[in-house]
Amino acid sequence: MSKWIEITENGLHLVLKVTDSLDVRLLHFGPEPFRPELVAEKQEEGFRLLELQLTGEDRAEYHGRTHRATFPGLRMRYKSHNDSRNEIGRKLEIALVDPETKLESTSHIQFYEGVSVVRCWTVLKNAGSEPVGVEYVSTFALTGLDKEGELDRDAKIAVSIPHSGWQSELQWRTYTLPELGLSHMTDRSSKRISCSNTGSWSAAEHIPMAVLENKEAGTALVWQIEHNGSWHWEIIDQFNFLTLLVSGPTEHDNHWWKQLRPGEEFATVPAAVGAVKGGFEQAIAQLTTYRRAIRRPNDDNRLLRVIFNDYMNCLWGSPTTAKLIPLIDAAAEIGCEYFCIDAGWYASGEWWDGVGEWLPSSERFPEGIKYVLDYIRGKGMIPGLWLELEVMGIRSPKLAETNDGWFFMRHGKRVKDRSRYQLDYRNPEVVAHANEVIRRLVEDYGVGYIKMDYNINAGIGTETNADSFGDGLLQHNRAYLAWLDSIFAKYPDLVIENCSSGGMRMDYAMLSRHSIQSTSDQEDYVKYAAIAASSPSALTPEQSAIWSYPLREGDDEEVVFNMVNAMLLRIHQSGHLAELSPRRRALVKEALDYYKTIRGDIAQSLPFWPLGLPTAQDDWISFGLRHGDRAYVAVWRLGGPSAEAVLPIPQLAGADAEVRIAYPSESDSRVVWHASSGQLKVTLPRKKTARLIELKVKR
Repeated sequence: MSKWIEITENGLHLVLKVTDSLDVRLLHFGPEPFRPELVAEKQEEGFRLLELQLTGEDRAEYHGRTHRATFPGLRMRYKSHNDSRNEIGRKLEIALVDPETKLESTSHIQFYEGVSVVRCWTVLKNAGSEPVGVEYVSTFALTGLDKEGELDRDAKIAVSIPHSGWQSELQWRTYTLPELGLSHMTDRSSKRISCSNTGSWSAAEHIPMAVLENKEAGTALVWQIEHNGSWHWEIIDQFNFLTLLVSGPTEHDNHWWKQLRPGEEFATVPAAVGAVKGGFEQAIAQLTTYRRAIRRPNDDNRLLRVIFNDYMNCLWGSPTTAKLIPLIDAAAEIGCEYFCIDAGWYASGEWWDGVGEWLPSSERFPEGIKYVLDYIRGKGMIPGLWLELEVMGIRSPKLAETNDGWFFMRHGKRVKDRSRYQLDYRNPEVVAHANEVIRRLVEDYGVGYIKMDYNINAGIGTETNADSFGDGLLQHNRAYLAWLDSIFAKYPDLVIENCSSGGMRMDYAMLSRHSIQSTSDQEDYVKYAAIAASSPSALTPEQSAIWSYPLREGDDEEVVFNMVNAMLLRIHQSGHLAELSPRRRALVKEALDYYKTIRGDIAQSLPFWPLGLPTAQDDWISFGLRHGDRAYVAVWRLGGPSAEAVLPIPQLAGADAEVRIAYPSESDSRVVWHASSGQLKVTLPRKKTARLIELKVKR
């Protein structure tokens, strides 16, 4: 007699079936109740809870490069399950066992109160007497993505993928399955749609997330992989349905292989998976709420203090006391609350390949760096410094105190990238070095903000004390996170910005710990608009640090455009403030003054995109935040012949709302709210202009 496990929680419906032969099938995960008639009995075989491939085991079916039809995945049998509640929410654990190798797996599904998102991970335990080699294990597996609706999946399924790159982060594109080469021509093919990252930049080419929409059913599935290294997801077809497989690193895709000895356990990289009624915006709204729930509690995401950083379109990594003093004065005058000295403070000249000792340059700071940091504090701001604490330059004086055990190694050689060596945080001496640097900055210098950069990609991993290069990388990734946890435990009020040449490590392994994320190194403020507007899809608005850098040679509209880029997110102020004209500096201050009146809303708001997800090729870009009876909408006109744009805001259709251009207070632009249609009509007479609009619903 088959056994059913059915859960309805937080708007999610989850259905598992345990067959007479103890095969476990995840038949449904979605925002609507399960309809058994949609899945034929023969098709149920493809609805496996777990895919697991061991070295030396067979593969079934015609699989190509996909990770379906694995062994002992196909042999795994039900052992037990536990349905309980903890301080977070409901928790389901399903234990399976392989009757031949005695390998056990436990699939963990953690619900969060009030959120239609679960966190999933798999734990393997070798309960047998022989070691086993793990080539692939899924964190989450779901078949039947397309089972609801009458239309063919080629017509109803859309997949949104966030492409990314240095200075070109967060380029969402939405595809049909045929556009990605997965046309419905057979019940199963060797083709897969996949995104994968190999290396220590988790977001080098894609943000580790995606959204799949069933347009006919009006539902969406969203997932994010919460890891700061290598990861993989794929969509495949089998049993005439679509399957999603989510995992950390794999052997075939990421050079990861793990030998599990008798008695040993291994936990996969976690992933969040959500399902909603609605589309992309509704999915991101639930994910935003979930991201806030898993994030380390901290005052920074509540207070949203304004940061000034001297790097971008300003000092470019060449700070000195003489250059900094007028900037500090100007930053304090306009209302900045942190002042961070960026790269270069530790070297007299070229510093790139000499980093690693982290002692201040006496040439740059003749009076000592503490003089400048105290000056910042005396101006009412919290001082900060830039670090890149995961690397050591190939000409660093600190190298004399190290050995090969400090660094990533491959084929007997130290891993070198961009004239830096990658430090291995599994080494206690590396951790001790990092601890002492942080201690010195916080306790001796009085630093309250650290911009933690990371400008290399360490590649596939390290061979030291590892079963594979990828195994070494994964161990290091987790050791670094453990180190971060220890630092925040010791210095709970310290703010550490997550930066990896901008947004190259924009993931929620890091962002569940860091309160703020650098989104880009983009130097062109006009190009930055699309990145800024897209950023609330990948992280909460209050964690999204956006550069605003008024230029020496710019005009009033250039200042306004720069400020609008950041005003609904986390303002990362820069630029030669001391050299701006009084009027242009006043425009910066006006923006910061207004920002301080709305930042409490930003920390609780949910994002929306009136014109859809932006691209760098768009003439008009817009995104908004909504909280309570207020909505804030940023709009940019980049080009095109039309001076008018209509922004649909269906969430407010029918609402009598007051509307105004909140910033700048004086302009030749116009805005009109049409309540009946839920449309905002905006007029911007000139190209390369931007405005921030506020709507307040009348009660």
